[in-house]
Amino acid sequence: MPNHLNYSNSYDLLTSIDSLNFEDKSVLILGSGWMGKQYALALSEMNVKDVTIFSRTKQKAIELCNEFNYSAIFGNPADSLSNVPKKDLTIVATSVNSLISMTKIAIENGQTNILIEKPGSLYHNKLLELEKISNKVRLRIAYNRLTYPNLHKLKSLVSEEGGISSCNFNFTERIQSIDFKKENADVYSRWGISNSLHIISMVLDLIGFPKEFLFYQSGRLDWHPTGSIFVGSGLTEYDIPFSYHADWGSSGRWGIEIMTRENAYRLVSLEELYVCHKNSFEWEKVPFITAYPKIKQGLTEEIAIMLYEELESKIPLVTLAKASQFIQVAEKILGYNSSIDQS
Repeated sequence: MPNHLNYSNSYDLLTSIDSLNFEDKSVLILGSGWMGKQYALALSEMNVKDVTIFSRTKQKAIELCNEFNYSAIFGNPADSLSNVPKKDLTIVATSVNSLISMTKIAIENGQTNILIEKPGSLYHNKLLELEKISNKVRLRIAYNRLTYPNLHKLKSLVSEEGGISSCNFNFTERIQSIDFKKENADVYSRWGISNSLHIISMVLDLIGFPKEFLFYQSGRLDWHPTGSIFVGSGLTEYDIPFSYHADWGSSGRWGIEIMTRENAYRLVSLEELYVCHKNSFEWEKVPFITAYPKIKQGLTEEIAIMLYEELESKIPLVTLAKASQFIQVAEKILGYNSSIDQS
């Protein structure tokens, strides 16, 4: 199978990654929780054979590895990782509060190509601090929705139509579904970074960062004191007007609406794509291809880009600097302090 792809746009490239050869690649996964398992599933589907999974808990590591015939290591991370040879890719998929510390341990033990689960940190300063000590190490934050095939299909379509003219998005959260026993309190008090950045990052990827910005917060939740209602608008660096709305005390779902001079597009759900043609009220589903349809969207795509670095010239992943910018925008939208005292 070929080891290189050459396509004119990112959508064509993403939908053809299954023609690449991953059999000779080696991967280390740090974390055996839900996301760790999703990565294990993705690697199995991509036919990656050499996979090692680390967990602090012996039973969890062994159970997950037995499912995929992977190698398990467990215990103290500094001790365990010192015996692991350099891998083609290391994926850090631990809890939010330990992402930075585990990444540092991976770097100290010779790993140089590292994908860190989003958001990397709850505080933008911490990502910039990590960047300073990561000389000659390729670090990317795993915003998998930015490698969704439907997102890149949308980019291709709007490019043909002269670009985006305006944007509106909703990041209302289903707070009744949140498990408040799973994480530390600051993960919930900064839920806009822990979770809402999934959709906010997609919007920023499409329209750019704000250069003019009005933002308002209202209401209060015991676990989220900065507000429960968030509205705002502005103009991006590409002169695209945008607006947003979220009411966490009500109902609704995440969604993005993009306008061009010819059509309107919706990502609702974020994994789908719909078009409403000019002079029509009907929303039609836009078909698109995924290379690995059985796997959570975006995972195989970002893994492929990490394993074949030349792909990043067409589909840039999120650097620590850009992830820090994402967090700073979220801090404004949600009314958060940028201090890292709680971290």
